[in-house]
Amino acid sequence: MFWLKRNRKNNRLQRTLLYFLGLLLAISTALPAYIQSNFLNEFVSLKMVSLFFIIANLLTVFTILLFPQLIKKLTNYFLAKTVLVIYMASLLGLALSTNTAMAFCSIILFIISSNLIWINMDVMLESFSTNAQTGRIRTTYFTFMNLGWILAPNLSAYLINLGNYTLPFLVAAGLVVPFLIIFLYAGRHLKDRVRYKKETILKSFKRMWKNKNLRGIFFIALLLQIFYSSAVVYIPIYLHQNLGISWNTLGLMFSIMLLPFVIFEIPAGIIADKYIGEKEILYLGIFILIASLFLFFYIKTPIIWLWTLTLFLSRVGASLIEAMRETYFFKLVDVKNLSFINFFRTTSPLGYVIGPALVILIINFLPLQYIFLILAIIMLTGFFFIASIKDTK
Repeated sequence: MFWLKRNRKNNRLQRTLLYFLGLLLAISTALPAYIQSNFLNEFVSLKMVSLFFIIANLLTVFTILLFPQLIKKLTNYFLAKTVLVIYMASLLGLALSTNTAMAFCSIILFIISSNLIWINMDVMLESFSTNAQTGRIRTTYFTFMNLGWILAPNLSAYLINLGNYTLPFLVAAGLVVPFLIIFLYAGRHLKDRVRYKKETILKSFKRMWKNKNLRGIFFIALLLQIFYSSAVVYIPIYLHQNLGISWNTLGLMFSIMLLPFVIFEIPAGIIADKYIGEKEILYLGIFILIASLFLFFYIKTPIIWLWTLTLFLSRVGASLIEAMRETYFFKLVDVKNLSFINFFRTTSPLGYVIGPALVILIINFLPLQYIFLILAIIMLTGFFFIASIKDTK
């Protein structure tokens, strides 16, 4: 009994440490997120920016699919340290970029490494989680991460106004240093604790695909990532370049916009764990998100308060979907199913392939804001995928 209590206490301590590391890493990854499209747009056209993101994210999908085999051979802890170094190098490369080739190579490394390090964090957190508390643990973790995303836009805008796009990349790289120091210091507690299931990528994919619940939540997650690709890449371009809203104003707008991720995710996780399960909250989230996308299309003037309110509303919907996406998936899957976790995380780069590909098609015939109308129509399929999964309550 004493050992069990001590083990639970240790698990709580390690989770708390991972929450804090998630906050540091989130600030670091969020600082470049809302400026990367405008940064690349200084070197190439909007079509080429979209093409860059498609190529970078296709490479990311391929890397993620190979990642489980590397984790099984080299351990998650060792790979996390390696990926962190590559991630830091990519940020320094972005800060020092003076030509298209260097910017392109650096953005590829940044996108790949930032996706992989979050998988490393997933594996570590799942090692210290139990199914009964999955909703609470995952949403607390994401709340810390999202707090970093709230802090980053204002900081990023402030740094751009001090000079140019170089400073946000440098500060993002600098935040890796304390992360790495803490990570190395706490290493003995964060090392791999389980034996992973050994099976081929194809076998894992077939097993996951045959499970209608895993398949359904995969597509729900993919829809959310397609929305994020437009939100992170094209909304800043549209608001800054098309509507003429300054970076100072955008920084404040984006910080307010992201508040729902801190306000709603933990309560949603607790409600899903204790009371109603995930489906009802998913339905509400997808409805709100679709409504906000229609508003993105119809609002064509730079009315700051109206855009801020609409952006906030979109993130209310996204935060509910994100909380339930994490809660539902990790109730079905544990850390031993490493390949399932990696397949699930391919939804992020896949979203950034599909979103920019849509934009390339749309801007050949229509103004940029039509991406929001078409996305709203695509998101309607979310109701079908939610209906296809079985609730955990």
